[in-house]
Amino acid sequence: MSLTREDVLDALKGVKDPVSGNDLPSTGMVRALTVQDGAVRFVLEIDPARATVMEQAKSDAEDAVKALAGVQSVSVVMTAHSAPKPPPDLKGAKRAAPAGPQKIPGVDRIIAIASGKGGVGKSTVAANLAVALAAEGRRVGLLDADVYGPSQPRMLGVSGRPASPDGKTILPLRNHGVTMMSIGLMTREDEAVVWRGPMLMGALQQMMMQVQWGALDVLIVDLPPGTGDVQMTLAQKAEVSGAIVVSTPQDVALLDARKGLNMFEKMKVPVIGLIENMSTHICSNCGHEEHIFGHGGVAAEAAKIGVPLLAEIPLHLDIRVAADGGAPIVASRPDSAQAQAFRDVARKLVETGQA
Repeated sequence: MSLTREDVLDALKGVKDPVSGNDLPSTGMVRALTVQDGAVRFVLEIDPARATVMEQAKSDAEDAVKALAGVQSVSVVMTAHSAPKPPPDLKGAKRAAPAGPQKIPGVDRIIAIASGKGGVGKSTVAANLAVALAAEGRRVGLLDADVYGPSQPRMLGVSGRPASPDGKTILPLRNHGVTMMSIGLMTREDEAVVWRGPMLMGALQQMMMQVQWGALDVLIVDLPPGTGDVQMTLAQKAEVSGAIVVSTPQDVALLDARKGLNMFEKMKVPVIGLIENMSTHICSNCGHEEHIFGHGGVAAEAAKIGVPLLAEIPLHLDIRVAADGGAPIVASRPDSAQAQAFRDVARKLVETGQA
């Protein structure tokens, strides 16, 4: 059984903060945790006044992780920042929003990644595309707007709570060359987000407009599945450059994908193209190729509405394992055929000036 981020976090729970007495993960000090091929890396973000007293905790953390089966190396970096004010309450803030779509400060383009239904790999595509665009030299942000199922912190190997120096501006986190913000960073991993529409819309507006994104060439927005409040809020409040719709080939998925395409048409958001995910499966034992979910449906739909089929992404174990491990396959196995499928999409977007 391969080593996971949960294994590392469980081990770190045995290491106590010498000041508060709480375990390290619960303090929020553990940041940018990645686990890849037995190599464990993470950051301990501390108050500069506690640098000396935290040296022993750092040493204990290294020892605790090294004791885990499958660990080849451990790298722990201790960074000191002034104690930040807590980030603003994304549920409670009420402020007048400007009418009509607005530019997000510092962001050149916004690309929405959408799907008509859940389970088609939309978030996996969003994470890998963001990392692939960063590998092409673009300055990339990723906004995880899938409020009810925020998975980008896990996929990008990002942990910890975003800071806010003034109680208004939120500082995003960063890994694999991508600047990322997610509701999942504000809640526990096992905590459900039980919010009504107005709370969702307020949270999304804050994550768009109050996060210090910096200068970005493109902001990838991982939307929830379906056609609901979050999609409408994004299109109404921000200038969306285009949308990419992800679907698997089977008819049931395509039925819902068509609804998503119709939604973007009504909201006057151009569709950049379609991606067929889980397009084909090649047996690792015999090499036989089979189309488990059918084949060609997404290509036919793209031709029907006159937009490009950007990619046919295979159904492959390595893609899933990489995402679960906190390093998308574009980052963990950049030379693999699976990674190249995402790199090809990124190159197309850069070449056409869409990213």
